[in-house]
Amino acid sequence: MYGYVGKVLIADLTDRTFEIRDLDPSWAQNFIGGSALGARFIYDLMPANTDVFAPESVVGFVGGPVNNTKALMSARFAVVSKSPATGTLNDSNCGGNFAPYMKKSGFDAIFVKGISETPVYIYVDDGVPSFRDASNMWGKLVSEADELIKKDVGTEDVAMAIIGPGGEHKSYMAAVICDKHRAAGRGGSGAVMGSKMLKAVVCRGTHTVEVYDEAGVLANNKLCAEHAKGRGSVPVGKFRTTGTPSDYDSSVYQSDAGIKNWLGTPDDLTEEQIAALTGKMLDPKFKKKQAGCMACHIRCGAEYKIEKYNIENATRPEYESLGAFGSMLLNGDPDSVMYCNYLCNEYGYDTLSFGGTMAWMMECYEKGIFTKEELDGIDFTWGNADAIVQMAEKICAYEGIGVPMNLASKACAEYFGKGQECTVTARGMEIPMHGSRYNPGLAREFQYDPAPGRHTRPGLGVPYKHQPDEIKYNYDNTGKKDAEGMIEWELSNMSGFCSFGNFLMAPGTVANQVQAVTGFDLSHDELLKTTWRCFTMRLAFNIRDGLRRKDYDIAPRAVGKPPMEKGPLAGVTVDHEKMADGFFAALGWNVEEGIPTATFLDAMGGLECVKADMYPEN
Repeated sequence: MYGYVGKVLIADLTDRTFEIRDLDPSWAQNFIGGSALGARFIYDLMPANTDVFAPESVVGFVGGPVNNTKALMSARFAVVSKSPATGTLNDSNCGGNFAPYMKKSGFDAIFVKGISETPVYIYVDDGVPSFRDASNMWGKLVSEADELIKKDVGTEDVAMAIIGPGGEHKSYMAAVICDKHRAAGRGGSGAVMGSKMLKAVVCRGTHTVEVYDEAGVLANNKLCAEHAKGRGSVPVGKFRTTGTPSDYDSSVYQSDAGIKNWLGTPDDLTEEQIAALTGKMLDPKFKKKQAGCMACHIRCGAEYKIEKYNIENATRPEYESLGAFGSMLLNGDPDSVMYCNYLCNEYGYDTLSFGGTMAWMMECYEKGIFTKEELDGIDFTWGNADAIVQMAEKICAYEGIGVPMNLASKACAEYFGKGQECTVTARGMEIPMHGSRYNPGLAREFQYDPAPGRHTRPGLGVPYKHQPDEIKYNYDNTGKKDAEGMIEWELSNMSGFCSFGNFLMAPGTVANQVQAVTGFDLSHDELLKTTWRCFTMRLAFNIRDGLRRKDYDIAPRAVGKPPMEKGPLAGVTVDHEKMADGFFAALGWNVEEGIPTATFLDAMGGLECVKADMYPEN
């Protein structure tokens, strides 16, 4: 198979055994890789209604065919599991070096089940897996454990997916960290690793990947390089210089970003507070040097130094993190934002759920739902940078009020039996820093994607938010565009490309590169069928557990119920259910229940396992 090593590793921590399987070529062609291929595997490996922390629960690390090839922007993989926050499928995407190194180690994917009696990490050395003792690493910060592992294996030339204390405490916000700061953040997969006493998966090796058309790959790379010189889109230059923070101020002024737990407007922040968290202000104050993922010509990251907290090894926060610790909390203090981002990297947390949970608690405190005494004496008022740092340290240290807050906002509110009205989640997942009131196409994605609360699978597309109001707030006839619009973003997630490739690379490059690497037929019709098949495979995990459309909730505030009375989004209420009606109808599904029909499953092919469970009589 072109683009694949052709091997999958399955580790059982309970029995301390490994199984090496050949990757079924039909699975590769039908599901490509990443989140979709991961869903196909865990559908088989996990029984229905498995508890997220049970021995039978599985966490998978799944790359795509473009990993470890010469294709640019090809370093991403998916962590796939069940989410402790939502109780449904979770797939979270991550960049850095791990995906290429996993392929170098001899495997397209690694799945882990069982529970170890003692802390352990898995080391895959050029096709040979082993279990290694992690007792001296348990409780360590990510950077500390990273160094201990490299010393233990005797080389710096490794890549690892690792958890910090957040995962060890089974926090619903726990992330899987790569390269000490890249995060598969959403949904709490780090907690699944922690429940298994699994500190890390570590890879190295010399395996190579054969591609179908190497000349085609290089030609596509040339187009990307030309595009990045400025002959294409403007964002290439912005992302290369100041990274994703380059758009922070515009997102806040448009109310695209979350402000004051989604209740605020840009007027709640001063111009100085907003400007302080833009890349052009942050880089002169904190930047040491530019950084980026393996195989990337954009290199949108940067290494930072935070002098106030005497931290040398910080990194530039992404736009999403700036929103979570900035505008969501009415915080314009850059040092506290940098420090909170650093803590999340070191302790292994998703910045979005972390910041969203703090914003939830701030609103509860403002409304008197929680008292200062209940918050361990922290005066948790909007924009109070010192209080924000104190609360972040409490959560990371897993002490006092920080213990229940590790459950994230929805479960923490349920724990205390109060504050539910202040949560802003989709099926228990704090929504990201691009709101559906500004880009209504995201509402269907937040609510009905198999892994909720994501902004990286927008069927109606990122450009949709720039449409005139009379178009983007018109909910008639959006279904076909929504269903067909998933192609680019789903393909990026499945193949191992950075999703930024959809607008930072030359148009059409993602599909062209996947075809050049694999040799698969990716005509429009076949690509559309592949996209819908993969979406269905991911959703099938939830359907088998009994979920139907009525179970897919979203906070009223997230869709403008009630609408804002002032600001850029005044009067906006998103008709999310009408968009979902159109989406399911365009797929030819049962609209009321939000599930595929037997006819649809037959037409897609490759979903026989799903049909057997859903329609056993057929």
